[in-house]
Amino acid sequence: MTDTDTSHLTDTADLQVRENDEAAFGPVDDWATDFDMFEPGYVADPTVRWAEQREQCPIAFTDRRQRTWLPVKYEDLSEIAHDVERFSSRDIAVVSPLDIPMNDALPVPPISSDPPFHTWARRLLLPAFGPSAIDKMTPITRALANDLIDEHFTDGHGDAAADYAQHIPVRVIAQMIGIPLEDEPMFTGWVVRTLQEGLQNLANLPEVFDEMTTYFVQHVAARREMPEGTRPDDILTMLLEAETDQPMTDEHLLGTCFLLLIAGIDTTWSNIGSSLLHLATHPEDQQRLRDEPELIQTAVEEFLRFYSPVTMARYVTEDTEFKGCPMQEGDKVLMAFPAGNHDPEMFEDADKFIIDRAKNRHFAFGSGIHRCLGSNLARMEIRVAIEVFLERIPTFELADPDAVFWNGGQVRGPRRAPIKY
Repeated sequence: MTDTDTSHLTDTADLQVRENDEAAFGPVDDWATDFDMFEPGYVADPTVRWAEQREQCPIAFTDRRQRTWLPVKYEDLSEIAHDVERFSSRDIAVVSPLDIPMNDALPVPPISSDPPFHTWARRLLLPAFGPSAIDKMTPITRALANDLIDEHFTDGHGDAAADYAQHIPVRVIAQMIGIPLEDEPMFTGWVVRTLQEGLQNLANLPEVFDEMTTYFVQHVAARREMPEGTRPDDILTMLLEAETDQPMTDEHLLGTCFLLLIAGIDTTWSNIGSSLLHLATHPEDQQRLRDEPELIQTAVEEFLRFYSPVTMARYVTEDTEFKGCPMQEGDKVLMAFPAGNHDPEMFEDADKFIIDRAKNRHFAFGSGIHRCLGSNLARMEIRVAIEVFLERIPTFELADPDAVFWNGGQVRGPRRAPIKY
């Protein structure tokens, strides 16, 4: 990495942010021509919309925020994901906060890049998420899960989402990156203010970007001051000392840290929460896992398919037609991988959760060159979180179904799931 001044990166005040007053948008009259993925009904249960759309309009359109397309069939999503020439990753946000593609102003490589840059940017990170790295983090994850139960689940009550699922991935990825665990509330706040609140309150995003940049600039500077050979064995050191195909800029390093922290928290948080909420509301599946713990790997895959949390976006690079849809350069295509995972043409009884589903070629982690490089880490965290919860917590159920709250948009998952046992 080049040793350059990063002070200019701490000022994001000049970023031109799109206005997005959610209250200004009216109700959806025709989902095929004016969909809204922030609609409360869609956030609570999008499967009904996906089923209707597959029959009536497999690729919906809206221009209520910007020109945006929404394919929901597995085949269409897969084809778009593999066509990196027409569908770029320059802008992966489901709602663009900037007046230019996000990668042009705030790159978060490798997920926001295209080949050939993407190839080496992704390869650089692979060792940090390989089998040996995951094996190292497994007992740490188990200890974290036990600590959370000791802290929050002692009187027959607790919140499976807010007291448990929320904390595991942030503590794991913070240790892997090499940043202090005591800063967890700040990390979680960034996630909430970007992926959960930010896409509907775009004017607040520059402040969050500025805080994240300042934070990581300081940690990079402190790490640089350490002589080689004395630095901790973590991702931050790996990035600083990496030999790369191209010179690694400070923007690249900081953007990668942003990506690993933000994406590594909310996605797994959402799936752990969804899994435990499912077990709280489906006692037959909960008992099945207690009686047959060897089913856990298969069950995790079905939790990933059925409750896939992530929708990404692609940027249309040229005027083109896709399956009869006249897409224009600069349009956004939402990669609704969760919808594809409920496509009956791909999955038998697609809208039914089958805990021992044998054939399960889901793409909860995406498809193509941008398939999530942290998928094995996420699988481990979900598996360990469920195992420990079932080991430590007796048969549980929802304490207050009306208190359950789902967040939607870029990442969908429950944020409150109070249980009793």
